[in-house]
Amino acid sequence: MLRRWITTRAPGSRAAQHNPQASGDGGLGECLRLLSFNIQVGIGTQRYRHYLTRSWQHLLPHRERAANLQRIGALLADFDVVALQEVDGGSLRSDYVNQVEHLAQLGNFPYWYQQLNRNLGRLAQHSNGLLSRLRPSLLEDHPLPGPRGRGAILLRFGEGPEALAVVMMHLALGTKVRTRQLAYIRELIQGYRHCVLMGDMNTHAGELLEDSPLRDLGLVAPQTRATYPSWQPQRCIDHILLSPQLTLERMRVLDAPISDHLPVAVDIRLPAVLRPQQLMELPRPA
Repeated sequence: MLRRWITTRAPGSRAAQHNPQASGDGGLGECLRLLSFNIQVGIGTQRYRHYLTRSWQHLLPHRERAANLQRIGALLADFDVVALQEVDGGSLRSDYVNQVEHLAQLGNFPYWYQQLNRNLGRLAQHSNGLLSRLRPSLLEDHPLPGPRGRGAILLRFGEGPEALAVVMMHLALGTKVRTRQLAYIRELIQGYRHCVLMGDMNTHAGELLEDSPLRDLGLVAPQTRATYPSWQPQRCIDHILLSPQLTLERMRVLDAPISDHLPVAVDIRLPAVLRPQQLMELPRPA
């Protein structure tokens, strides 16, 4: 019965949604603040046993979810571009709230996009999400190879050979499928000099940089601190990878055990050709 809801979609350009309520009194500086966070659809998980005892929350609504989203929204408000994984696009379990749109409103983001990767109708809307204070000059939605349910979002900021490409993703658990997905992403960023890859990659930086289709790009993985599980981190599987031409100013794994993953954040210095006057933006929140 569920098979009829898992529809095939073609990759292609999309338009970011606009949040008309976004406002503020500041501007983007010379640095871009990026964050990636697997929010586990707002479920608070603090112990392994919660995967069993709170598993029903993947199907049904719970009052704690709204409070967790408030906490996540407050955390995201400090950043310019955010990649979200395991977000619900509006179904029974989320009280029919599109969590990407809701977090855009809580964090005062002008632009947002929901990538629906597994549509289970009223039961669940498995999605990735994008939040941005900059209007992308290009946004592409890409289903990834392998079993349905994984996707990547390609953003471009600026124009020409100096444009910044940002790819947000949630990769598969299996090594073979993940390798196919990384090969696909490698093709997506072909020709871009400035690249950021961010998301839940379900593997360690060593495999990504040394034993995957990304190995010839010279990418930098500034973050090596474990991000999963959030209550006792042991595995570093959430990453923001940077092309070597980008200057890293700051790296953090945030001590915010709201989900079963910890969020990872970096500040990068924008290339001179991509400074605020060249980018289309709305103000940062107060």
